[in-house]
Amino acid sequence: MNQATEQGTERSFEDRLGEVQSIIARIEEGTLPLEESVRQYEAGMKLLNALDGELKEMNRRLTVLREGPEGGETEQTLEGTV
Repeated sequence: MNQATEQGTERSFEDRLGEVQSIIARIEEGTLPLEESVRQYEAGMKLLNALDGELKEMNRRLTVLREGPEGGETEQTLEGTV
């Protein structure tokens, strides 16, 4: 489970999510030996936890549009809020 490709660039969130889905499919097939199923499960959980952390960080960085003092819309980041 390496987050970098052979070229050294980070894989996209969607690619890594697809990998989790692939892991789930392999486990659900029921054809893997128990030990391999456990290894796959551990790898999937590690990847899911990393993705969850990224989602939380992205959510924290999202901007929201709020009404400004003159009734117009202004952009405000959520940097200081949780």
